[in-house]
Amino acid sequence: MGKVIPCVLMRAGTSRGPFFLREWLPEDDEARDQALIGAIGASDPLQLDGVGGGSTLNSKVAIVSRSTQPGCDLDYLFAQVGVGHRSVDTRPNCGNMLSGVAPFAIEQGLIPAQDGTTSVRVYNVNTGSRIDVTVRTPGGRVTYEGDARIDGVAGTAAPVLLNFLDAWGAVTGQVFPTGKRIDTIDGVEVTCIDAAMPLMIVRAGDLGLTGREKPAALDANTALLERLEALRLQAGRMMSLGDVSNSVIPKPVLVSPGDSPNSVTSRYFTPRRCHASHAVTGAIGVASAVALPGTVATASARDPGRHALVVLHPAGQIDVEVELKGSGDGATVERAALVRTVRKIMQGELHLPEYVFSRPEVTGKPASEFPRKAVTIIVPTRAGGGNDVMARIIAAKLSPLLGCEVLVDNRAGANGAIASEYVAHAAPDGHTLLFGYVGTHAMNPALQKVGYDPVADFAPIGMVGSSPTIMVGHPEKGPANVTALIAGLKDAPRRFACASAGDGTPPYFAAELFQLSTHTAMASATYEGAAPAIADTVAGRAQIMFPSLFTAHPFIRAGQLQALAVTGPKRLTGLPGVPTLAEVGVTGVDVAQWYGLFAPAGTSEEVVCKLNRLLNEVLADPEVVERFQSHGAQVEPGTPDALLSRVETEVARWSKVVKQAGLAPSEPRLVTSD
Repeated sequence: MGKVIPCVLMRAGTSRGPFFLREWLPEDDEARDQALIGAIGASDPLQLDGVGGGSTLNSKVAIVSRSTQPGCDLDYLFAQVGVGHRSVDTRPNCGNMLSGVAPFAIEQGLIPAQDGTTSVRVYNVNTGSRIDVTVRTPGGRVTYEGDARIDGVAGTAAPVLLNFLDAWGAVTGQVFPTGKRIDTIDGVEVTCIDAAMPLMIVRAGDLGLTGREKPAALDANTALLERLEALRLQAGRMMSLGDVSNSVIPKPVLVSPGDSPNSVTSRYFTPRRCHASHAVTGAIGVASAVALPGTVATASARDPGRHALVVLHPAGQIDVEVELKGSGDGATVERAALVRTVRKIMQGELHLPEYVFSRPEVTGKPASEFPRKAVTIIVPTRAGGGNDVMARIIAAKLSPLLGCEVLVDNRAGANGAIASEYVAHAAPDGHTLLFGYVGTHAMNPALQKVGYDPVADFAPIGMVGSSPTIMVGHPEKGPANVTALIAGLKDAPRRFACASAGDGTPPYFAAELFQLSTHTAMASATYEGAAPAIADTVAGRAQIMFPSLFTAHPFIRAGQLQALAVTGPKRLTGLPGVPTLAEVGVTGVDVAQWYGLFAPAGTSEEVVCKLNRLLNEVLADPEVVERFQSHGAQVEPGTPDALLSRVETEVARWSKVVKQAGLAPSEPRLVTSD
């Protein structure tokens, strides 16, 4: 295994930690754990040499893969890494980290996103339980922006709904693993419950506490911590967990009355420090103990059905909906649901220290063989546009064929020139590629001086696909049709604002050619990429745009944008009612978008041929073909020479268009809002 591995760092619920695909880590469990220890920096209490935060809340790891379980989409293995000691515990689960699994998996291409929301069934490898996770995916992409708020986390974010289906008895096989709902240990009544997380629940009053003490005060109470640990060690043996002195389960919990019959105050330990807020799995366990009769947390008997319960913690509260079946001693919890939020902090390469590995690394490939490390596809636009979506589809399928991780790196700016120059000057070894398109390799070089040669500075790998350009308008603030647009602009020039992804991009050229052909003028709003441009068109801040159908299709389908015309020579099969511009009397606007994969010039023929062969294999995948077609695009496999010929032809064509139309880079209003 290499000492450099891909990594995505996320804040999930009230926890934080790195997320890995299983294939990014060593196959052997011992080597995997060594890698995790190095990633977190577990050897040091402050975790200075890793991405940990010196706390168990920031020493968590999520490992994700496609599920091998029937009826499940993803496998999620949680690992709790030590703080100041080299340990990895995969016995517990973490519901907070669980909330980041679906967004991570969708962005890594393991799960296709739906338009609006996407529901994923996750199998927790640690406990053998299943959880349905629902995330927001407007336009078929994960969003982290929203108005949901959870206590213990600043700001708001998109909600992630967790629905625990069978977490009761998942670790020990029984909800009450001792066979009793209340046990007495050293004179103290406790409830040992296995509900999403094995817990030992104690009434705070039985230990001389109010239960509303702050975590710092509880952590400073050495006598309390020692007594809780002594109780926990005995509870572990009684729950058939064996010697738990080096394990984080069962977790001790202090409970006391809440503010109402449907609430409970909880202080959750991790296990030797009080949690600053509360674990999700712990909240499920506490709520289950409250709902079920006969425990130390039970306040009153509850009828079968759904109950909205509140777990009060030091930073606020967690709302849990519990569904009960049966009554009395026969009552069981059927499901429990709650909401979390997630934020992606960073994505990149994690460098592991050599000292955490106990044995010398056995290399599986000679140093000269390609690939020797992760391959990065540089995308010249911001995340969310058609280029970005296509690149991620390709990367997800290319990774297993290459036998290494394929990362997507968005480097927007200068209308694609920044990304293009970066790749043009990269090492010609095949590990840095460019997801180029008509903008970077024809239009922008034809319009203005750029710091790269679209032909001489690149080794073409192969065509990826193509998508027609379509004219769209806001359904309420835009014109009803092209005729109304032209009439409105002639009556009041610049009445409508046209969003552009930047000079030298297809939306820019289409808009310019349209205005030249119709002798009209629109207000120009230029953005750093198609994603923010189309977002502002959907919001109505701009009323017209000429995006690729691939970019616009989800918004047209959702009714957020109105398709006004096709810029190509014929109507589209998927939108038969939308006319071409030529049909409504607008000529000279024929703008199509194509996409290709490029390596730096000087890349060996052997590497180019291998990448071309695997790229064409990806483009022949029925799933890839369907995903492209569902967005109005077509895959176009081919040879490196075919892509080279396309570039040369398109550069000549657009250079001629620029000269004949008298186009030049403009100085429009630059819009950089998200």
